[in-house]
Amino acid sequence: MTESWANTRVGEVDLHLDPQGSGPRGPGLRAGLMAALREAVRSGRLAPGTRLPSSRTLAADLGVARNTVATAYSELVAEGWLTARQGSGTRVAARAEPRRAAPASAAAPGPRGRPSYSLLPGSPDLASFPRQEWIRAARRALTAAPNDAFGYAHGESRGRIELRTALAGYLARARGVHAAPERIVVCSGFVHGLALLGKVLGARRVREVAVDAYGLPVHRALLAEAGLRTPALGVDARGTRTDELAGPGGTGGTGGTRGMGGTVRRGGVGAVLLTPAHQFPLGGALHAERRAAAVDWARATDGLILEDDYDGEFRYDRQPVGAVQGLDPERVVYLGTASKSLAPGLRLAWMVLPEWLVEEVAAAKGAVDRVSSTPDQLTLAEFIASGAYDRQVRAARGRYRRRRDQLAAALADAAPGVRVTGIAAGLHAVVRLPPGTERPTLAAARDRGLALEGLSFFRHPAAPPGPDALVVGYGTPSDSAWAGALEALCRVLPT
Repeated sequence: MTESWANTRVGEVDLHLDPQGSGPRGPGLRAGLMAALREAVRSGRLAPGTRLPSSRTLAADLGVARNTVATAYSELVAEGWLTARQGSGTRVAARAEPRRAAPASAAAPGPRGRPSYSLLPGSPDLASFPRQEWIRAARRALTAAPNDAFGYAHGESRGRIELRTALAGYLARARGVHAAPERIVVCSGFVHGLALLGKVLGARRVREVAVDAYGLPVHRALLAEAGLRTPALGVDARGTRTDELAGPGGTGGTGGTRGMGGTVRRGGVGAVLLTPAHQFPLGGALHAERRAAAVDWARATDGLILEDDYDGEFRYDRQPVGAVQGLDPERVVYLGTASKSLAPGLRLAWMVLPEWLVEEVAAAKGAVDRVSSTPDQLTLAEFIASGAYDRQVRAARGRYRRRRDQLAAALADAAPGVRVTGIAAGLHAVVRLPPGTERPTLAAARDRGLALEGLSFFRHPAAPPGPDALVVGYGTPSDSAWAGALEALCRVLPT
């Protein structure tokens, strides 16, 4: 038995065939070629509509007679695997594969199944990404880009100067950040930035980074991977209990009742991670006295504040809250991202650093990820400079405010026993439930194909149990899915 191979071009697709037959011109080779083509279609290697090589080209690649390939094509057309039209060549037919039975565990939506609707927090409406504006910005940016922008960009671990310049102007104007291009390091998302900071803090012999009693587990995990302990600060109606940074009886006290949690030990904390603009997930803004207390603590102890400007651009019922970084740029690292304002898939974020920390963070980034995508950086720089970013944020702010109002109104009608809080800003709401109902409500949501997260998921392991509640991300569904997601939520809530 002989063996022939073809590795030829199909439009822009490489086609690899391994036909088996009894000879270069015999019927066995034709049958082998047909079997190879069927398998390529069946397995999905040749997608519907793919144009195949001409019989002359494929015959030359295989070293067989052209008639062998032409006959194989003809028979596969008759079987329905291929189609042939004058002037269009031979293509893979748009045939449906036999439907495979779903495994029993996936028959109904559940923990392992794909939900019909998602109200998980942390994501914007991806369908609202400004595609046309982004394309126009990309065209302008790439047309003006110098040739070396597409190289390895040695020495550019801080990010393209075009983007850092645009960010410096925007952040100073819109968020009150004391920014300069040389203080900014571009990274691939908030998580990337936090991981870099954790590495630098560990190298500086910091042992503890205080975090909120309620926050994202992934952030605690990243800091733990860097060898850092993450004691919990309490959270109440005025935001994070930053007075706890100084320990019991410390100088940063602001009065009021103790928050949910609070396990910080005096003198053990070298940095603190805060979401002052809109605490995630509880939703309040950090009170002015507590902002000042955090800065006073950092100055007195040579500590560092890591400011996650979560949802800082999305506020509805209150005046904009400026960044804490503006109070002391040498004691605060400001972290921002395009994930909520544009899309998380862009993987673009930024850190505005104290001058004494810039080189260390840039070196940590350069050691593992020298440069973020240059075309995306240049496009975002143009997007900001042209005013398109401001327009996008304003439009998104109006869209999400309407959703927030619809959510509050629907829940008031369908479930008067629940209370909605934390909605003066951001893309999520906290829906407070009657005691003992969080877990049953989440189970009912899974049964209905609705992805939801409970407040307990975000609780620090050292913090005491808090209220039963849901964290509802009303920014996540597309416009077409929003009504269905809202209806599904109303159906699972205790009345």
